[in-house]
Amino acid sequence: MGWRLLTQDDGPALVPRGQLGDLQDYHMHRYQQGIPEGVRDLPPGTALPLESNLAFMNGVSFTKGCYIGQELTARTHHTGVIRKRLFPVRLEGPLPADGISPGTSVTVTATGQAAGKFRAGQGHVGLALLRSETIKGPLHIKTSESQQVAVTAAVPDWWPTAAK
Repeated sequence: MGWRLLTQDDGPALVPRGQLGDLQDYHMHRYQQGIPEGVRDLPPGTALPLESNLAFMNGVSFTKGCYIGQELTARTHHTGVIRKRLFPVRLEGPLPADGISPGTSVTVTATGQAAGKFRAGQGHVGLALLRSETIKGPLHIKTSESQQVAVTAAVPDWWPTAAK
């Protein structure tokens, strides 16, 4: 994910090869790496910790009990079957002026079969909750103007090898 440095001094000078970025750069980088953040990317009552890759970021404890959803999370983890995951996606094609709405369906281009839902994004990058077996095939989103936008999902390099 890189480093975030909050300083009143010359921040980039403190870190070799450091560069000053803004909030948009941060979100763009985060989406490209498949890192969710906040209620926009992880809607309350909808997002599951394992589907959102939070276990990969040490955001889930399998030794501590007594948290909401702990039984489902632990059971899913120990069965080793997680059918959907939050993947970083690239959108190719003309986008609507207001972008792609969260919750928009992502479908397999050849069959029209549902592959998942677009979660959030900025410009031509974002996050989508997709069924893992569909990410290799050509995917698309139908925009509000009835145009098709091609969707390419990727598996981030930082994921554990067993999950790839």
